[in-house]
Amino acid sequence: MGAHASKLKERRKAVRTEKKILTDLCENCGADFPGCDYRPEDRKNWMRGLNAEKVQINKIVWPGTHDSATNKIGIPLISRPFAQCQNLSVYQQLVKGTRVLDIRIQENRRVCHGILLTYSVDIVIQDIKKFLSETESEIIILEIRTEFGHSDPPEFDKYLEEQLGEFLIHQDDHVFGKTIAELLPKRIICVWKPRKSPQPKAGGPLWSSGHLKDNWIETDLPSTKFDSNLKHLSQQPTVTSRKFFYRVENTVTPKPDNPVLCVKPVTGRIHGYARLFINQCFAKGCADRLQIFSTDFIDEDFVDACVGLTHARIEGKA
Repeated sequence: MGAHASKLKERRKAVRTEKKILTDLCENCGADFPGCDYRPEDRKNWMRGLNAEKVQINKIVWPGTHDSATNKIGIPLISRPFAQCQNLSVYQQLVKGTRVLDIRIQENRRVCHGILLTYSVDIVIQDIKKFLSETESEIIILEIRTEFGHSDPPEFDKYLEEQLGEFLIHQDDHVFGKTIAELLPKRIICVWKPRKSPQPKAGGPLWSSGHLKDNWIETDLPSTKFDSNLKHLSQQPTVTSRKFFYRVENTVTPKPDNPVLCVKPVTGRIHGYARLFINQCFAKGCADRLQIFSTDFIDEDFVDACVGLTHARIEGKA
């Protein structure tokens, strides 16, 4: 009992120390970067606002959400706080400016996070279609994967093609160098990541797992995650030279050896340092590698930071 209490005390101390590291870094370095003052007039249509004929796909800094469809997961006030990573629906996230969705499913086509289930993936598809019907120039990266510990839903690739076929941008390495205008009226890059089923084939309507990569670091320590994100990002090719999307996640994860297990207070340890991260990407010389930037509980400021850097790139200022 005493050893356990001592361990918890040390863990709490480590969290405080790492939060102070980021706070001090922010005070010393600030959070400025090219485009940091830019604010889109309409977040729902921010790609249109940047001029679809000028915006190359590989120059976009894509604001994304982690575990996107968890707004109604589990039981309210009981299991939900341990698995909810977003409090907005997929449609509301898209309206707010999100352009990369991370959807986890299981064998019955229900969205899940670990062992907890929520609504059918049909709800996600409906939200996406509603958003696309209300906009003209917004491109979405839709990542759908079979959650760890679950089986692939049968013939799920056919389901995606039937539901989204008219919007799907086919798997093609040339897409990275094209502008939004060159891809329209197609609107969705759909990356399907099954666990055991065959990967999507080159040239088909769905994209294979190798086209969206990341380096997930399992920790609840904010400075550790922050520094690891910078390290892994610096090891990537530049956005203009690679033929895959690379994601950095501005999140930390509850750990069982820490007394705080609810997602929101834990991820809050790093949530406010997104602009600092972009600032440090420039300081460390790896800003030309930043592409997908995702977060829990996405907000307007996070979207504005991504859109602002995108605008600076288009204008040749970053």
